[in-house]
Amino acid sequence: MKKLLFTTAALLSAWIADAQFSYDYLKAADQYYRKEDYNSAAQYYEKYLGARNKTLKPETYKPYAAVTASKKKLAPVSSEQDATYKLAESYRNLHNYKKAAPYYETVLEFSKAGYPLASYHYATSLRALGKYEDARKAFRNFLGEYATNDNYRNAATREVRNLDFIITQLERKDQHLYQVKKAPAALNTTGASYAPVWTSAGQLIFTSTRPDSSFSKNHVYINRLYTADYADGQTSNIKQLGLAQPESLHQGAASISPDGQLLFLTRWHLDHGKKISAIWCSHKSGDKWSEPVLLDAVINTPGSNSQQPFVLPDGKGLLYASDKPGGRGGFDLWVAALGPDGKPVNSANLGEVINTADNEQAPYYHAATSTLVFSTDGRTGMGGYDFFASKGNIGAWKEPVNLGYPVNSVKDDIYFASRSNKRNLLDDVLLGTDRAAECCLELFFLHKVRAPRQLSGIVVSCEDNTPLSGAAVNVIDTVTNTVVATRNTGTDGSYAFTVEEYLPLKAVANADGYTTNAQQIAVPADEDIDGITAPVLCLTKIVTPPSPTALNNVYYDFDEATLKPESHTSLDKLVQLLTANPEMQIELSAHTDGKGTAKHNQRLSEARAKSCVEYLVSKGISADRLTYKGYGATQPVAPNTLPDGSDNPEGRQQNRRTTFTILKK
Repeated sequence: MKKLLFTTAALLSAWIADAQFSYDYLKAADQYYRKEDYNSAAQYYEKYLGARNKTLKPETYKPYAAVTASKKKLAPVSSEQDATYKLAESYRNLHNYKKAAPYYETVLEFSKAGYPLASYHYATSLRALGKYEDARKAFRNFLGEYATNDNYRNAATREVRNLDFIITQLERKDQHLYQVKKAPAALNTTGASYAPVWTSAGQLIFTSTRPDSSFSKNHVYINRLYTADYADGQTSNIKQLGLAQPESLHQGAASISPDGQLLFLTRWHLDHGKKISAIWCSHKSGDKWSEPVLLDAVINTPGSNSQQPFVLPDGKGLLYASDKPGGRGGFDLWVAALGPDGKPVNSANLGEVINTADNEQAPYYHAATSTLVFSTDGRTGMGGYDFFASKGNIGAWKEPVNLGYPVNSVKDDIYFASRSNKRNLLDDVLLGTDRAAECCLELFFLHKVRAPRQLSGIVVSCEDNTPLSGAAVNVIDTVTNTVVATRNTGTDGSYAFTVEEYLPLKAVANADGYTTNAQQIAVPADEDIDGITAPVLCLTKIVTPPSPTALNNVYYDFDEATLKPESHTSLDKLVQLLTANPEMQIELSAHTDGKGTAKHNQRLSEARAKSCVEYLVSKGISADRLTYKGYGATQPVAPNTLPDGSDNPEGRQQNRRTTFTILKK
């Protein structure tokens, strides 16, 4: 009996101790959670839940009863369900989605109604883990259960669109055309490296938080501007830009004017944890840059942030991002006109085609393709910030297009710089992305192999659209007026050729028996498509003037237009021809010899031709198929006189003739 009492007391003491430990763990976890110390909170919630789930007899393990037995007055703490939810939240805030997801799943098993956002955060965790199909399903479940019309519902709706886009992009068949790899290790050391920009001399400028012995140990993560020599994928001679870079300010994205004399840069600092940014300007002075000067309110509106300048290739404008009033929400893209001295004189928002209610940042303009590239988190994309491209120029932008995978990733992709002077925007690019990093942006090299653009067309006859075989086609660059391809059409009238990039072209075709013709071939709206078909090019058949046919044995009374009866046989044959060809139209013509005046001969010949027409009409041939004309002595087929000037009766007889010409078959 004593042994039994001792065992019971020992168990009770153990239960009380376990319950006390559980309570202490939970109390500490709640305190850390309230202070947003999520790392510590997660550790203690783990300890609490671990203590709660020890293998004990369920009928005897009653921790709250045991704690009560200790007779201590306890402060209120989270329930086990609250603790599980807060543990999931702690890991999510630490971006440890692998640990967050199963705890959210546990919460959903015991109470969806009690934790309405658990399914939303569970979906975001699945998305972060790359489980896109599961994440899409989870977001749809959330939307089916969450009735409140707020930012979470809006975000979930957009996430479904994003996941649809992601799944489609990851299945793209052209991924082999892209080469995406981390830039050389010298560029991506400890810390962040981002915001690449190329000078006109081909030097690379970028921003980095790399360790630098020139700064004090307390400022090892200050953002500074560096330069590097970069060629053929190799980097050398990395050093700080020759610019005053105080430890009290971070140096952000920069841009240099085309003449290399002006440097626009972002400078920022933290004020009570909030980033305050503005754009500054420096002038070239030898190998150094002058002390940067803060730009005025045209760019830096008081109470707002401006950052990420980009000088347009013509040097007359400055693109930048700002959250100043007058935008659509968050950071918008703006443009400022630059005066002859490089000073901004006015500024305007790029408008609703480009900007959304969320954030647009890091503008870049590629002159060779007339393309604005920028990053935004306000459109359907892969997640976070994605690169978008818009064709056009200031005041005339086309709808931005997501550059897709693998240019974009499921993380943040921001800061784009292309060295290509060709019409291939993605030929030689450095971009900023955190796709392979836990904490920071890194520089990645991007190159897209573009297969030659295939263009094809067909040459036909204008009369009946019959394909013309063997037609010669010259394709001409209308900008340089040079021939880029020469082809002969096949039996089906088709021709085809390739060009490295789409250009404004025209196809000039010619064929035997046809007139030469040209057809413009415009640059397609989507320059990434593999090929286009030019409009049909038709050639007009060359019509040889019809030859007249003599009507033999047609006679008239002397110097009169009256037909003699012996003429009827010949004219009746013509009636038969016209009857057999009901679409045929002809001209009846009469000619005289050289005797008499020109006026008399003209009048006589016309009257004789008219007599022939009247005879044909009398035989049932419609008058609208017949015309007549007299040529007098103007078209002799033989000389009226001999070389010695004497009369040529045989020649005059040949000239006195009646003919017909087929005008339409």
